[in-house]
Amino acid sequence: KLQTLKSLWALKAPNRTFHGHPRLLASDVYSQYESVRRGEQEIPKYFNFASDVLDKWSEIEKAGKRPSNPAFWWINGKGEEVKWSFEELGFLSRKVANVLTKVCGLQKGARIVVILPRVPEWWLVNVACMRTGIVLIPGISQLSAKDILYRLQASKATCIITDDILAPAVDSVASECQFLKTKLIVSKGNREGWLNFTDLYKNQSAEHSCIKTRIQDPMSIFFTSGTTGSPKMTEHSQGSLGFRPLLSERYWLDLTTSDMVWSTADTGWILASLASVFDPWVFGSCIFIHKLSQIESAAILNTLCRFPIDVLIGAPTLFRMLVQNDLSNYKFRNLKHCMSGGEPVNPEVMEQWKSKTGLDIHEVYGQTETGIICSVFKGMKIKPGSMGKAAPLYDVQIIDKNANILPPGQQGEIAVRSKPIRPLGLFSEYVDNPKKTGESERGDFYVTGDRGTMDEDGYFKFIGRDDDIIISSGYRIGPFEVESALIEHPAVAETAVVSSPDPLRGEIVKAFVVLSPTFSSSDLESLTRDLQEHVKKTTAPYKYPRKVEFVQELPKTVTGKIKRNELRNKEWGRM
Repeated sequence: KLQTLKSLWALKAPNRTFHGHPRLLASDVYSQYESVRRGEQEIPKYFNFASDVLDKWSEIEKAGKRPSNPAFWWINGKGEEVKWSFEELGFLSRKVANVLTKVCGLQKGARIVVILPRVPEWWLVNVACMRTGIVLIPGISQLSAKDILYRLQASKATCIITDDILAPAVDSVASECQFLKTKLIVSKGNREGWLNFTDLYKNQSAEHSCIKTRIQDPMSIFFTSGTTGSPKMTEHSQGSLGFRPLLSERYWLDLTTSDMVWSTADTGWILASLASVFDPWVFGSCIFIHKLSQIESAAILNTLCRFPIDVLIGAPTLFRMLVQNDLSNYKFRNLKHCMSGGEPVNPEVMEQWKSKTGLDIHEVYGQTETGIICSVFKGMKIKPGSMGKAAPLYDVQIIDKNANILPPGQQGEIAVRSKPIRPLGLFSEYVDNPKKTGESERGDFYVTGDRGTMDEDGYFKFIGRDDDIIISSGYRIGPFEVESALIEHPAVAETAVVSSPDPLRGEIVKAFVVLSPTFSSSDLESLTRDLQEHVKKTTAPYKYPRKVEFVQELPKTVTGKIKRNELRNKEWGRM
């Protein structure tokens, strides 16, 4: 491990400045781990992001060695605003830690499902879980009762935190969740059978000793969609989420203590953890959050004009939406750097954004399992259609089906070398699923399931999924989940779900449906709407098929498997 770190460090100029600003003072948190990055010291055995990073920034803040900007700044667009310094974040998160341990009785290693929109309580729970060693399982706010039931049963979570909107859905399935003991609601009112989160933490003591955690201890579990079966539980550790950004040499965010970062990622995505928790706070930067019940152009643009936001991170859908506006009417207050991930950005969108704002869009690439593994760094030449170069700590290659590394320009699978040393940022395992964990490896590599190419300069280009995952507006949607919902409808005998091109969302869900022989309808438009509403009620609404095509039969292999690739290729004009 030491030799690997030394090799990585040798690729960099250790005393350089970072695109105009000098390396931070020796007293800051990032610089304290310089010897580890150089390979002169081993990665520590014990690490806790709350005590080793956040509390250290609190001390630096008290000593007057950090700018006066907040650590966390939240607005809801209706006049409400929350600002916390690192000291205040520590004070409040210790109160929440006491709620989890003393009131709820949760101990290190316990699992808690947290399904909240972009509200300050989500950040407090995140930090409280770090302090207590409790494993956080985030979920997006659009989950249905069926989705929540699966997550509670699969994870064996003993506690759930949500809001007024989803509490009824939780109540409808709680009796089927044998491990669930405690329900906390973030609400101004009370609900029978629930503990009021806000009332509890405000009345708790702020005295709490952060638990000692090993670097490989589990920290978070993310549910990620697959092409077959239910979503997998992807486990990340204290090291892969918390310590990784301390080794990454500012490779994608490249921040200072004066910077303010705004990521519009949903709180259920790993990008929210990376871009709105760990990576900015490593550098003592301010995390800005707008509650954003919906992603709307006017709200985004007005916020960029009103607040001193330096960095904007969003899905390509966001930028596709913004460039449709007359941006000459908006003067961004501080915006200097824009980043996008989740799916490729169309080159024409990059050109329009550049011509209208003078700013480039820097692409990043990664997965729930890997975090960010490729990016276009600041100062790097931008090649339209490319997602940049491999990030430090990762040896990213294009391989064939036999795990052989392919030469530049040749298409294959994007993979990360995982042997003999597994990179610190990779996930630990698919929980309770050793078969899937094993299948993710091929030879010495973790295989992403994405196809791509690498050019002579080391730039990677995304070609497409090697499986049937649909990525719409940054949301990963497994066809199996949509097909399972559709097949429950009495009109559906058989169905196949694939992606379909869409100018705004990149791709959308399309369902090919074979009607049941016992069902007859002359009004297919009405039936389409009925099927769409059925899916919205059965699973998360964002998964519903925006397109439905009725067919006599589905293409199949000789063994009876549906040829989704054939349907997908037809849809994308790639026959």
